[in-house]
Amino acid sequence: MGFLDTVIKDSGNEFASRVSEGVAAGDITSYVDTGSYIFNALVSGSLFGGLPSNKVTALAGESSTGKTFFALSVVSNFLAANPTGGVIYFESESAISRDMIETRGIDSNRMIIMPVATIEEFRTQACRILDKYMKEPKDERVPMLFVLDSLGMLSTSKEMEDVANDKQVRDMTKSQLIKGAFRVLTLKLGQASVPMIVTNHTYDVIGSYVPMKEMGGGTGLKYAASTIIYLGKKKEKDGTEVVGNIIKCEAKKSRLTKEGSKVETRLYFDQRGLDRYYGLVELGESYGVFERVGNRIKIGSNSVYPSVIYKEPDKYFTQEILQALDECARKEFLYGVSDE
Repeated sequence: MGFLDTVIKDSGNEFASRVSEGVAAGDITSYVDTGSYIFNALVSGSLFGGLPSNKVTALAGESSTGKTFFALSVVSNFLAANPTGGVIYFESESAISRDMIETRGIDSNRMIIMPVATIEEFRTQACRILDKYMKEPKDERVPMLFVLDSLGMLSTSKEMEDVANDKQVRDMTKSQLIKGAFRVLTLKLGQASVPMIVTNHTYDVIGSYVPMKEMGGGTGLKYAASTIIYLGKKKEKDGTEVVGNIIKCEAKKSRLTKEGSKVETRLYFDQRGLDRYYGLVELGESYGVFERVGNRIKIGSNSVYPSVIYKEPDKYFTQEILQALDECARKEFLYGVSDE
């Protein structure tokens, strides 16, 4: 036994190992398919990737940008892809109902809603669940997804007490509590290989020379999340009826892909959720997979409007085309991949 092996043995750390054998809380061994190819590419560099299976991903945006619907669409796709899996949904806005879940095709029997009012309550309950999960034999653990919706609406025990006692003072402890909560949770999530989605609000930075937006709650989530996506929106109509939103997504922070990358995806308000193919025509056009002729896209000897392609995606996005687009995504979103 070499000296390094002795260090590992004597450390008493069950997760200590040589890097060549894998990093327990760091290596990404799988991804959670979000249901949107282009969003998968934005966060992982591959159409067939998605959210890292052991990291925190933050979805941030102003009110009504579709953060909750976006998260629910990922939940629906996760449960569909993992027949034995479950979702723990920490909810602080009282905005989720059984009808909202079931009308989106989500298996409500495998989704637990845990209302939380304070950061301390969320931290304690999440840690207890992870500790219990880690005690299960590794080969018997079912796939698990955590969601916190939303961080911005969580209060603190001090703030609750101040309100009860009619104290008109500002709570200066919230940012530190958030930072402390995610310091603990990030490592536990990594060790348990449980992904977590956190929704949060953004606000305009007053006095900045260039218009900027910032997440609420201080720097805790900013440091803890491996990926932070800022969401914006514009309405999607079918005739005069608003049926969803076109979600503008920007990678404000990413440890896997190029920061500052932007895509658009489509989010329907009904059970369809995220449009799997939206955004792929534009990606393919940028790298020569598709050729634009006026307002149409040339497919073989014919040319069709992009809207026609998105209405019949299975007809146009063959496996061969998807593989070519996946290579385009690597060039577009990953560091160190040549365009040549």
